[in-house]
Amino acid sequence: MDLEAIQAALREAGHDGWLFYDHHHRDPIAAHILGLDEKAHITRRWYYFVPAEGEPRKLVHRVEQGRLDSLPGTKGLYSSWLELAAGLDAMLTGATQIAMQYSPNNAIMYVSMVDAGTVEFLRGLGKQIVSSADLVSQFEAVLSEEQMATHAVAQRAIDQILEEGWKEIGRRVRPSSVSRRVAGFTEFDHVQWLSKAMRRDGLVWENGPNVSVNANSSDSHYEPTIDHCAPIRQGDFMLIDIWGRLNEADSIFYDITWTGVVGREPTEREQKVFTTVRDARDAAIAAVEAAFAEGRAICGCEADDAARGVIYAAGFGTEFTHRTGHNIARELHGPGAHLDNLETHDERHLLPYTCFSVEPGIYLPEFGVRSEVDMMTSDTKAWVTGKIQRELVRI
Repeated sequence: MDLEAIQAALREAGHDGWLFYDHHHRDPIAAHILGLDEKAHITRRWYYFVPAEGEPRKLVHRVEQGRLDSLPGTKGLYSSWLELAAGLDAMLTGATQIAMQYSPNNAIMYVSMVDAGTVEFLRGLGKQIVSSADLVSQFEAVLSEEQMATHAVAQRAIDQILEEGWKEIGRRVRPSSVSRRVAGFTEFDHVQWLSKAMRRDGLVWENGPNVSVNANSSDSHYEPTIDHCAPIRQGDFMLIDIWGRLNEADSIFYDITWTGVVGREPTEREQKVFTTVRDARDAAIAAVEAAFAEGRAICGCEADDAARGVIYAAGFGTEFTHRTGHNIARELHGPGAHLDNLETHDERHLLPYTCFSVEPGIYLPEFGVRSEVDMMTSDTKAWVTGKIQRELVRI
């Protein structure tokens, strides 16, 4: 925990303090920011208050009174619920506006970790509970130079794997390669091929990658399995979503999606949908680039609006069924601001030295198009970190 940095951020935000609270690992954000053991046995509630000025304060149960001993500050103990109530009142004396992992109306559910009863009790003490969402972004999503470098390594590897993966599909299924064609080559077979290539390059990932053809590409979270997958054939429309990171502590994911057609030119409708998605992606990119170049703050919802406006103008608004992008960090879907004004109204700022995807999509019954890139930011600029798809791939 960087106490000095947290207190400086609290003063800048105008908060009197930041109250961390957990029970049975309800709040993994708190554990990570405070540097606590994320697998510790926690059966009693603990509280840790970082004031904007002065020494932190702890409140822990006597059964687990050593739970916060790794952190600086004074310690209070409780056993009964009456002692807990009195202890909270005492530890928060002098503080009124208190940040917690709370989101008004659960608007940003990713940081909404505190239960309603705890918020009600603190309000009963005269406290104003405000969201820690921007603080969480600052301390969980901002990347070091070393982390940014790990993203770049994953980017180079995955871009190359994907490029070779398209060629591998061609070798397996196109008519000009009859002698090498593999009967029954499936989405799952290509998932296995991509996975082997990523493991060879020292990458790790969660579930996936996603390889989907035709109507399956309309399912934005489709996941082929050995028992549930479609063959890849001449004339198919294809989507590949692939992500991974180095097998190192604190490494950062790279996450992209491309689309293409097998052994033919795209239809007029496929081309129109792809062009609309591409232009929507580029509109969001341009909005973020302009804001950082001008030194102007931009919220995630604004970038989403830029992309969504292009798709609505083209008549496909109801077919764009998810947010435009997500924060990327140690987790594929990280704790920072998302590009979202659909699923949530994300007013968190896109901060310098953070990473996020830009991935609008249009999903029709017969096929779906998503075009995904990752962006990185600094104090003065924002940029796409890898290759950018400009046209549908021809396999």
